[in-house]
Amino acid sequence: MPWKESTTMEQKIEFICEWRTGNHTITELCRSFEISRPTAYKIIARFEEEGYEGLRELSRKPRGTHPNATDEMVVGGILLLKEKHKLWGAKKIHKLLYNDFSEEKIPTVLTVHNILKKHGLVSPQKRLRRVKPIHPIFDPKLCNEVWSADYKGKFLMGNKIYCHPLTIADSKSRFVFTAKGHYKENLASAKAEFTKVFRKYGIPQQIHTDNGSPFGSVAAIQRFTRLSYWFIELGIMPVYSDPSHPEQNGRHERMHRDLKAACAKPSAHDLKAQQRRLNSFVKEYNHVRPHEALEMQTPASVHEFSTRPFPEKIVRFDYDSELKVLKVTRNGSVRWGSYNWVYVSASLQGKHIGALEMGNGIWRIFYRNVFLGFLATIYHLGQAKLRSNLI
Repeated sequence: MPWKESTTMEQKIEFICEWRTGNHTITELCRSFEISRPTAYKIIARFEEEGYEGLRELSRKPRGTHPNATDEMVVGGILLLKEKHKLWGAKKIHKLLYNDFSEEKIPTVLTVHNILKKHGLVSPQKRLRRVKPIHPIFDPKLCNEVWSADYKGKFLMGNKIYCHPLTIADSKSRFVFTAKGHYKENLASAKAEFTKVFRKYGIPQQIHTDNGSPFGSVAAIQRFTRLSYWFIELGIMPVYSDPSHPEQNGRHERMHRDLKAACAKPSAHDLKAQQRRLNSFVKEYNHVRPHEALEMQTPASVHEFSTRPFPEKIVRFDYDSELKVLKVTRNGSVRWGSYNWVYVSASLQGKHIGALEMGNGIWRIFYRNVFLGFLATIYHLGQAKLRSNLI
């Protein structure tokens, strides 16, 4: 066992004094000082050879220069890269060393980490409580199968006005299409930015978001909003994380953490300056920063443009003849029969839905080719009720 905490030198001197009296055996002394017998004999041997000076702790520092020590030029390059990219870790800096040094001079990732740690450039990480992992809803195999979008949490700029950054990224390649700062999180702002991205990069098969406005609403049928129905009209299926489970879109949330550290701590003075900072982050994230999930490649080197172009004009949709076509009024309802009204969704006002009879008063309701829910025409006091497909 180790020596007790009160100075080690004092403990050793006391041990030698007790040993020199001859009143105690080595076993008794070891038990009293809580040390092992090899340690006791080692202390006695040092005392007999060098006296009390031999009891001092010997330096553990290696003598001379280690033959495998990292070249000073490489160490300087590591520190220079860390100064330029303060938020990056050893793995990403190690990858960039290959741009400036030959392979035989570049140390391992662990050595890069130790060099950064030695110079006080590694922030200690908090230990997180282990929890049962929740598997992501989607695991795309190709680019443009699923895109992720969200409004990263608002933050105050220097002029005391909030900035709400809208981010859109490909879930497979992690390529960030945009990080656009808005004053508000609303339909008009989001739709305008999605249009710009769609025109440049094409459209995906699905868009994965949370349930916040303007993307989704837990109170609406299938959580669809006006933005969701616009996606459907473009041929994109909106999909959502479960309520209160942002970790199901963990890839996007992880990118948001990097964006916040780079752009919001501290923030810029106004939206124009903040947008320049957001643009700089997107450029570095896509084209410079190696990504561990991509085998240390950059998102830009992995991403492929979508083969589905953005339709500038919404194509008219014709329901099959076996479906009953109903127009949603301004208050979100449809007329059912001569006297009854059924509320569907205010987000569908002015649009047409299709109803397919299943028998026994049950109808399946569609918007275009997307299933919305069941309509149970159970009349009670002259009213028909729309039942969710979850029931």
